[in-house]
Amino acid sequence: MSNTMKYKGYTASMTFDTDDKVIVGQVQEISDVIVFHGKSVAEFEKNFHGAVEAYLSACAKLKDKPEKLASGKLMLRIAPKVHAAALKAASRSGISLNKWAEKALDTAAH
Repeated sequence: MSNTMKYKGYTASMTFDTDDKVIVGQVQEISDVIVFHGKSVAEFEKNFHGAVEAYLSACAKLKDKPEKLASGKLMLRIAPKVHAAALKAASRSGISLNKWAEKALDTAAH
């Protein structure tokens, strides 16, 4: 069983706060901070939906694009020479091109 809930492509974590006796939620994997809570699963879900709707509305008012989760799929067009070099590097590393590219992108992003 997962301690998450999904709505409109957003995923919220669900953590029970034993002191306040509420389920605390935060939208995951985006840099914008969206937090909410509920005393029951039904209230949590209602407040999660409301928080996402408020976020989308605020983005629209600010003429800003709402942040979306990455799907994990990435299409790239690169020079054949670069593609060949990446294939060779992945082969030398003993991993697939997808895993090699994931490591390279992760290193570059951090």
